[in-house]
Amino acid sequence: MAVFVQIAAAQNPLVTHMFTADPTARVFNGKLYIYPSHDIVPPEGTEAPRFCMPDYHMFSLEGGNTWKDYGVILDQNEVPWGEKNSYGMWAPDCIKKGDTYYYYYPAKPTDGSSFRRIGVGTSKSPTGPFKWEKSYIDGVSGIDPGLLLDDNGKAYLYFGGGKELFVAPLKDNMKEIDAAPIKVEGLPAGYKEGSFCFKKDGKYYFTFAHVFADEGYSIGYATSDSPLGPFEYQGKIMDNIANGTNHHSVVNYNGQWILFYHFWQVSGYNKLRSMCADYMEFKEDGTIKKVKPTMRGINSPTIGEEIQVDRHNGIKGAETSFVSGDEPLGWMVTNTRMMSTVQFNSVDFADGSAKKMQARVACGQRIGHFEVRIGNPNGKLIAKFPIKNTGGWSTWKTIETPLLENITGKQNIVVVFHSDWGSTKAVNLNWLKLVK
Repeated sequence: MAVFVQIAAAQNPLVTHMFTADPTARVFNGKLYIYPSHDIVPPEGTEAPRFCMPDYHMFSLEGGNTWKDYGVILDQNEVPWGEKNSYGMWAPDCIKKGDTYYYYYPAKPTDGSSFRRIGVGTSKSPTGPFKWEKSYIDGVSGIDPGLLLDDNGKAYLYFGGGKELFVAPLKDNMKEIDAAPIKVEGLPAGYKEGSFCFKKDGKYYFTFAHVFADEGYSIGYATSDSPLGPFEYQGKIMDNIANGTNHHSVVNYNGQWILFYHFWQVSGYNKLRSMCADYMEFKEDGTIKKVKPTMRGINSPTIGEEIQVDRHNGIKGAETSFVSGDEPLGWMVTNTRMMSTVQFNSVDFADGSAKKMQARVACGQRIGHFEVRIGNPNGKLIAKFPIKNTGGWSTWKTIETPLLENITGKQNIVVVFHSDWGSTKAVNLNWLKLVK
């Protein structure tokens, strides 16, 4: 299979060139990878399920803000035991044991034995190519495979969707279960799916998507002293997002815990979702602080990467909206007025080798400038851009100005807008970028 690589820069959602859901994040050899599912609009004339998902892509984090898309790693019609054109390639997972990577996925079997079965493929690289097993895992029936590799090398497969979720230990070959699946005990009533278990400080955290009758999907969790349970329910990690589905994973990357999930803020339709990520914190007693979705996300853009200032940490006197014109899908800062500000934290100036800054702007008949300052609206001035007519509010140009100071390391920046037209709109701003 040919490998297609595309680079995408984004905060939340993480990518916007395609729709991605059910993100399973893993850290392999110090690098962050995501294995999501892929939402599409059903092809015309196709009888597809309401969640139409034909294949799997995978992504890795490059730099502090850029996600690499490795293209299709498994198409629905390449599943050896799967029904063709079923559009049911739902949430996957990937885990490493020894020097081998094991990729688990659900699909609709040709033998009609179950709604979904779970298959597995192997590779010597986290990015594939994978060699797919000719048959599904015997004794396992359901969706949403979630894997746990314990400290002693024993692996567990969590799966299922409905009123009950299940867990089964795997044999050393990672392709067969070592005992019959058992029900995960101790969870609240109601529909559940999206099993994902991780271990912290000797405690097992079983996390899952949970539907409350009066709220819809949320992300809940329970804890245990054993990977097989029973578990004790602890509450929610994330509340419902606009009354649609959610599906998640949890990973520790560079010493920080991160919750990955999906939302549909780009499409406006809850069957076309986009993967997102936000930092997650633990309380002293080991319980998890509830995570609130943000546009800022987890990324720290560095030299050569777009600083999408609409994914702000703070905004005053301006607004965000979908980008206009023929720009790539995303958001912009708009309705910027005299002394309005937008702040973006954790910009990585690295070793200070950047000498210039670029800005992607659109402007009608306006005159003025905007400044970039360190820390706060009155902080050190590091760049100053003129505001000039670009040909209209949807006509975009990239402008460049020298950096006025040599800045190193991670810094918070604040953009301050100055309009010579008083309280009227000054400029639309899509992104900034540090360049050498």
